[in-house]
Amino acid sequence: MQRKIIPDIVQPRDLTTTTVDQTAEQAAKDMAAANVAAIIVLDTDDKLIGIVTERDLSRRIVAENKVPSDTKVGDIMTANPDTLAPGDRASDALELMLTRRYRHLPVQDDNGKCIAMVSIRDLYEAVKESLEENIRETEAFVFGDRYSA
Repeated sequence: MQRKIIPDIVQPRDLTTTTVDQTAEQAAKDMAAANVAAIIVLDTDDKLIGIVTERDLSRRIVAENKVPSDTKVGDIMTANPDTLAPGDRASDALELMLTRRYRHLPVQDDNGKCIAMVSIRDLYEAVKESLEENIRETEAFVFGDRYSA
């Protein structure tokens, strides 16, 4: 799978963001409103400093009996998350996600701006398409023109 993160897997887009001073409750509401499972945390210069995922909310809020409205994002976020570059290969991203047990990775451009988020679901779809294409090519090679419905 030699596809690049951008443009083959995801496209640059505006992301749902939060700050360290925001409450976990508000972060969860923002994630629900945007229908996303991860939100990036930016500093005052709009630089990526962390990520909060549904897993963070369940493990660091719910499982620890914390009050979401009293807990700051900065207390539950994963600081300095691993990131991808737009030109990184999808196969490398998948390997990193499997090794480190991530489901979401931010994508940063050369200026350090977070321009996309790639999920394991995005990568699954790319792998699936690649495998289906390989099957079609193999069938065409093996059976030639006689193999069609």
